Amino acid sequence: MSVDIAPPMAGDFVSLRTRRWLVESVSGADSRFCAKLACIDDDAQGEALEVLWHDEIDGSVLKEGLSFLEGSGTDDPQVFSAYLRSIRWNTATAADRKLLQAPFRAGIHSYAYQLVPLAKALALPRVNLLIADDVGAGKTIEAGLILRELILRRRVDFIVICAPPSMTRQWQDELQAKFGLAFTIIDREYLASVRRERGFAVNPWGTGSLFLLSHSLVTDEVYTAGLRDRLGEFRARSLLILDEAHHAAPASGSRYAVDSQFTRSIDPLAARFEHRLFLTATPHNGHSNSFARLLEILDPQRFTAGVEVGPKDLEPVMVRRLKSDLKHFGERFPTRRVEAIEIDGLPEDAPELVLADKLAAYDALVAERMKGLPPGTAARSRLVLVGLQQRLLSSIAALATVIPNWRVRSRAYWSAYSAAENGVSPDLPILLGRKSRWLSEFLDDHQNAFSF
Repeated sequence: MSVDIAPPMAGDFVSLRTRRWLVESVSGADSRFCAKLACIDDDAQGEALEVLWHDEIDGSVLKEGLSFLEGSGTDDPQVFSAYLRSIRWNTATAADRKLLQAPFRAGIHSYAYQLVPLAKALALPRVNLLIADDVGAGKTIEAGLILRELILRRRVDFIVICAPPSMTRQWQDELQAKFGLAFTIIDREYLASVRRERGFAVNPWGTGSLFLLSHSLVTDEVYTAGLRDRLGEFRARSLLILDEAHHAAPASGSRYAVDSQFTRSIDPLAARFEHRLFLTATPHNGHSNSFARLLEILDPQRFTAGVEVGPKDLEPVMVRRLKSDLKHFGERFPTRRVEAIEIDGLPEDAPELVLADKLAAYDALVAERMKGLPPGTAARSRLVLVGLQQRLLSSIAALATVIPNWRVRSRAYWSAYSAAENGVSPDLPILLGRKSRWLSEFLDDHQNAFSF
C-alpha cells in the first residue's frame, strides 16, 4: 500500500526502515520516483540502498541536516571569536600534557588531590593506572576527569566501564550530570530494544562508543562476544574502566593463584584495550600472588603473575591515598561517628527478640557440632552463620528471603551426603563437614523455628 509522501531531494537526510539515510541521487517521477540512499547510522555506515520512494510506508524527510549553512552572510564577530578561542583551547590541550582542561569542563568542584591521578595518567604512554584511594576520596570523580581529558585530547574514542550491577546506574547518572557524557547500559532490555529496531543479528556494541556493563554479565557470552568482535585483537584509542577491580584478582593464596571465572573472562577482554583504568579501595587481599595477577591484567608489560611486586614497581602505575594521609595535607573530610541506639521496653515475646534467640540457639548448636572439625573447615562453616546474622541485623524481611532457600539447599546437601559411601562428597559445601546428620535432624525437630 503506497502513501503519498513528499519525495526528498539529493542531499536530504531521510528516515526509512528504522534507519537514517543520506539521499545521494534521485530519478524518475510520480509513482516511479527512485532514490539512491547511503546509511549514516553507526552500525551500518555507507550501506547502499535503492528504493521506490512512494512504495515505502515509513519514509520521511528529516528536518535536521546542513540547512543552517544555506544562509548568506558572515558570522557575528563575537560568535566567530568565541569559536576561534575554543579551537585554540583544544589544540593547546592536545599538545601540552601539563595543561589540563577536564577540571574546567566538568560540573564539579575538584580538589587538588583529585588531579594527581589525572597528571599521572597523562604522563603514561598508555593509561594503565590503578587508582586505589580510600573509600569516599572520590575515585569516580578522578576516573571521570581522566576519561574527559582523554576524550578532549582525542586519545580515546571507545570506552567501556565495567562496574558491579548495583553501581551501573549510579555511574551513568554521575557521568551524565557531572561530565556531560551519555553512557549506554548494555543489559537484556537494551539488547531486546536494539534487536527489535535493527534486526536480531545487530551487534549492540556497534551502536555507539560509550558503554556500561555490569560484572555479572562479563562472564556471559551473549554480551561479551559482540564486544570482542568490536575490539578485534587490539583496538587503538579504546579505554576500559574496571570499578571494584579487586574482584578480578584470584582469592587464592597458593603459589600460583587460581583464576576465578570473572578473572578468566575479564583478562582476555582487558588485553584488547589500549588503555586500562582500574579502581578499588582494597587492591591487596593479603596474597602477593593474587595482587600480582591483578597487576598483570592491568599492565602485562610491567607485571607477571607469580613474580613479587615491590613498592618501586607500583610507583608509575598506582595511586594510593588514605583519608588520614589526605587530612595530614589539609584536606577536609567529615568525621564519621558510630553511635549505638539502645531500644528498651520491648516485651519478651517481641518477634525481633524471639527470632534473635532462635538464631543464637542455632549458633550455639553449630558451634558445638563444629568442635571436631579442622580449624580451616570450622572457619568456613562459621561464615555461613555470619551471613544469617547479618541478614537478621538488616531486617526480618531480609532474613525471611534467605531462610526458605537455605533450608531447601540444606536438605538437598544432606540427601547427597546420605547417598555418599565414604564421608562427605567434595562437591558438598564445607558447612556439612563430617558431622552433618544433626542438620537434617535439627530441621525436622524445629520445622517451625523460622516461621514468620
